[in-house]
Parts: sequence; structure tokens; C-alpha cells
Amino acid sequence: MTVQRIAARAAAFGAAVVLTVTSGAVARADDDIESLPAQEIADRSRDALLGAESLHMRVQGDLGGGRPSMMIDLTLDRSGNCAGGIDLGDDRGKVEIVKRGDAVWLKPDADFWENQVPVGGAAFDAILAGRYMKGEASDSRLRPVVDACDLDTVQELVTDNADTVGGTLTKGTKTTVDGVSAIPVTRSGDGDRRDGRLTVYVATEGKPYPVRITVRNASADAAVDFSRFDRPVPTATPSPEDTVDVSALLGRTPAPV
Repeated sequence: MTVQRIAARAAAFGAAVVLTVTSGAVARADDDIESLPAQEIADRSRDALLGAESLHMRVQGDLGGGRPSMMIDLTLDRSGNCAGGIDLGDDRGKVEIVKRGDAVWLKPDADFWENQVPVGGAAFDAILAGRYMKGEASDSRLRPVVDACDLDTVQELVTDNADTVGGTLTKGTKTTVDGVSAIPVTRSGDGDRRDGRLTVYVATEGKPYPVRITVRNASADAAVDFSRFDRPVPTATPSPEDTVDVSALLGRTPAPV
């Protein structure tokens, strides 16, 4: 699987579980979040997520497709900046990702080149010698990575699909998620591909952000954690000495990145 497909899958999965649990009408009242019905709690968390300027998203587990468990760890904002990485699990490879402005840096490790690009991967790895590939956001080969790094893309997907989800919502008992007080709201399946259980844990103090979403069904068993809302994406970027131009590495024709 190429970096592009992995990044696109990460963004789509994160947005899909958010909209599946939190779709519904907009809620604006200032009631105590714990006292609200399940649907209103879910609506509040969706509104809070849509209002975030930046966040940290960690996706971990089985995302479906018969692949081993993987982990995606990204800090991203609405300006399209991001920093983080992807771990494919089972020593199948890791990729560091940095996007700042119109520049994108990718750093696959040796396991990635060996397992994801079995023909020619070793040569790419040798040329890079631990350095990053650098490209422009306008490069079509990097478009899925660019989209995955843009919080606006995730938020737009949530908004565009807000009224397409069925199922039943139930409210659970207050708990803590990584030290944050949260109230869980679970959506059970409605007889189609969403069969299973998806639970959003909504912060009970401050803004009602979703702090964790778990999904368990026939095709996936994973968790999405959200944190560091409205905090800046790290600004550090690789130095010119630590980069190789992606076009010089891969040529002008489409190639696996």
C-alpha cells in the first residue's frame, strides 16, 4: 500500500467514525452536558469538533480490509499543516509525515520500502539514506497526503454526511479518558454496513470535544483519540541537507510514494 492510500484511508476512517456517531441536528443550548439526552450530547461534540482550528488525532487498531492493526498519529490544522506519522504494524513499515505551507516531506523507513515497494524499494531506501523526500502540495502524487493533513477535509466530510446515519444512541456512565472526564454515547448498528458499536466519549468540562471514539464491528476494531485542540501544529521542518526532491527520486511519471 502506498503512502498516499494509507494517508487517505486514515483521514477517511477518522472522519467516518466521527460522523457515524455524531450526526444529527445542531445543538446550541448551554445545559450541563451530562444532563442532556444522548443525541444532544453527540450533536454538541460534532459542533465542537467542527469549530476546532487544530487537533491531534491518533488512530490505532484494525481499520478493516484484512490488514494487520496499524497506527496513525497526526497533528493537523485547518490551514493544511500537519506533522506525525504512520506505523503499519507487524514491522511492515513506518512513514514520518511533515507538511508546512506548500511543502510536503515524507520519510519511509527500510521496512516500508521492503514490504510496500518490493520491486525497487531497496534502491529508493539506499538513495534516501535516512533523508526525507520533499515535494510540493500541488504534486498529484502527494494529493491524498495533502488532503489527509487538512483538518478542513475531515470537517467537511463530517458536515456533508451529517444526515446520512441511522441507528440508536444510548448514553453511558461518566468515566475518564487519558485523565479527561467524559460521558460516553454509543450508536448501535442499523442493519447495514454500520452494524456493530461505535462509542464517542465527550468531554464534560470545557468545550464538549470528542476525546475518544471506538468502533467495533465485523470489519474494524479501532479507536480514534482526539486531543490538543486549538494548539499549533509543530513548525519544525527537515533541513535542506536532510531532504531529496521527490521528482528527482521518482522521476516525472507516477510511482509509489
